[in-house]
Amino acid sequence: MLLNRLKPGVSKYWLLTLAGLAWSTTGVILCRLAYRWFTAIRWNGAVPLGLVGILMASATYRFGFSKIAQKNIKRLCLLTERTCIFAFQTWRGYLIIGLMILLGITLRSSMIPRYYLAVLYTTIGGALFLASFSYYRLLWQAVIRKDPC
Repeated sequence: MLLNRLKPGVSKYWLLTLAGLAWSTTGVILCRLAYRWFTAIRWNGAVPLGLVGILMASATYRFGFSKIAQKNIKRLCLLTERTCIFAFQTWRGYLIIGLMILLGITLRSSMIPRYYLAVLYTTIGGALFLASFSYYRLLWQAVIRKDPC
């Protein structure tokens, strides 16, 4: 009983906002790292690699991350109105985030050239950023309809 009173409960609006911000922020951070690595090489090598990353980000968004975001949105809509603030992500999602952070650390400390990693970071970061707009679109509709789901 005491534990339930201490649990930071928020509305679905906040859960959708936090999920969108988490996806956007992570996407921007990854793309910013990729941009820094691209600027370290000559533009005639960076531009084609950047375009490959952008194309792969679009495909990854279309065939992967958009579906993950929609599945998460459906899950969030099924939650009660006052839900724990950390429920914007599943427990499995938190585990995957931890593994992705470890993978990123491992890749950055590997012998793989940074400009190749920049393509991967652009792909993942761009797809995350694009998928975050699924949350914002629903939030915008929720403001108009006064019901998040």
